[in-house]
Amino acid sequence: MQEFGEHRGHPKLRDLVVEASRSLARLDAGRLEELALCCQALNRDLVCGDGTARAALACEAREAVQDMAVFARVLEATRANLNVMNRLRELRGGRLEYREGQMQQWVRTENGHGNN
Repeated sequence: MQEFGEHRGHPKLRDLVVEASRSLARLDAGRLEELALCCQALNRDLVCGDGTARAALACEAREAVQDMAVFARVLEATRANLNVMNRLRELRGGRLEYREGQMQQWVRTENGHGNN
């Protein structure tokens, strides 16, 4: 936790989001668990904290909007990859067969911005 820029004893929100994106991209489950615990502590402190802590976090959240958007795209891509791997596993295991009309259930995942 010391690698983050400290702010009132907590890492900055932007640093958390950036590190979470990197850990997810590397599939670093251990680090993601640590970050999840850090976020839980941050949320717990917000509930018990004063209005000053909330205002400071709101400012940090505004500064981290772009990083959170990147993290959301990484999460979406990871979820899509997991769905593909699960589907391939089902196909290999003989538990899934393609049927006529099945493609009607498919959903377009591209957002038109090239960030897929």
